[in-house]
Amino acid sequence: MPLSNNKSPAATDIYTISRLNREVRTVLEEVFPTVWVRGEISNLAKPASGHLYFSLKDSSAQVRCAMFKNRQSSLRFEPENGMQIVARANVGLYEGRGEYQLIIQSLEPAGAGALQLAFEALKQKLAAEGLFDEDHKKLFPLFPKNIGIITSATGAAVRDILSILKRRYPAANVIIYPTLVQGEGAGIEIANAIKRAERRKECDVFILARGGGSIEDLWAFNEEVVARTIFDITTPLVSGVGHEIDFTIADFVADQRAATPSAAAELISPDSAEVLIKLKHREEQLIRTQKQTLHNYQSRVELLSKRVPHPQQRLIELIQRTDEYSMRLKHQVEKQISNKKMAMTEIAGKINELNPAHKITQQIEKVNVLEIQFKKSITRSLEKAQDEVSSLSQLLNTVSPISTLERGYAIVTEPKTNKIVTNTKHLKSGDQLRIRLASSEIDSTVDSIHEK
Repeated sequence: MPLSNNKSPAATDIYTISRLNREVRTVLEEVFPTVWVRGEISNLAKPASGHLYFSLKDSSAQVRCAMFKNRQSSLRFEPENGMQIVARANVGLYEGRGEYQLIIQSLEPAGAGALQLAFEALKQKLAAEGLFDEDHKKLFPLFPKNIGIITSATGAAVRDILSILKRRYPAANVIIYPTLVQGEGAGIEIANAIKRAERRKECDVFILARGGGSIEDLWAFNEEVVARTIFDITTPLVSGVGHEIDFTIADFVADQRAATPSAAAELISPDSAEVLIKLKHREEQLIRTQKQTLHNYQSRVELLSKRVPHPQQRLIELIQRTDEYSMRLKHQVEKQISNKKMAMTEIAGKINELNPAHKITQQIEKVNVLEIQFKKSITRSLEKAQDEVSSLSQLLNTVSPISTLERGYAIVTEPKTNKIVTNTKHLKSGDQLRIRLASSEIDSTVDSIHEK
């Protein structure tokens, strides 16, 4: 304010330059907390500190800018003089020179910057409508029979996906729904391809895929029509668009996002080798259960036999009949186990040609039916034997059970594998054998082999 009448102002009315600059800086920061600006880079400087200093200008004005090193981690390009950019910045004042400047928070090429603004706006809109909510996410089938791929028919993405599926899950049928994945009209075409695949009801799961590229290249997957189409379908869909650092609106709406097209293929396909291992484990469990069940019923037969009194002749007949039942049961179990092993071997051989989900379910159901039939057969045989034992219990006073082993039989096994030795084809001198008798076991060594 100009002075008049030669009067001096009060000391509190006089600003120092530092105070003036400080208060102006405060006013600028309050009035302009964050702004988006667009302009051309000029006078770019990169000192040893790692900070960036430059000017942004348009046809009639310019402003100094500073981008500190800790804000440069998000940069996805190298700034250069003459480059048109969009910047998010705080307005401030460099007090040392009394010049106002922009403190840059993020920096993008002008085209990408505009697209990024549109991306964020659509993302917020759809999120507010609930299109990204976890409640709407659908589960993927464990063993999909038909897999649909929505992508370019000639791109690298489809080749990568087909290669992964062929290696991991060759039993699946793959259907490709070709579409443009970039350029004008690509968004509408992608949406139409998704709708077409949904209408045909051919697939258990979809893969929406495209290789990496710039934000402009991937923009079709950021269009609202694509997002709403993905949300409206009932078939589960996994997105595999771009590289790990690329995110699109389609990723947020999809039931699950994969970092790359290859990762999407691995996400929805089971590993056939792991399925075979689990199937083999199931077979071993079933065999152990059947052997234990047989042993329990044999022990029960032996216990009941001990309660049967004589006459001796009738007792011998009963024991022989019991042995016969036992041998029949053993033969039946061994035959069933052999049949199951053959079936499992056949399954393992055809697993690359057949649908694991269907075949595994079939085999499990078949095993369950055989297990029920097996238990019923044993129960009927034992009930019949018990009835005969009960009718003789009033006539017989003593019992002298003779089991298979007590009658002089023995079981020869290999100690390492516990497998029963039925012939000498795979034996040689020096092999270790274990001989099981009625009440003891003998460890022995093969000295020589005599064929009969």
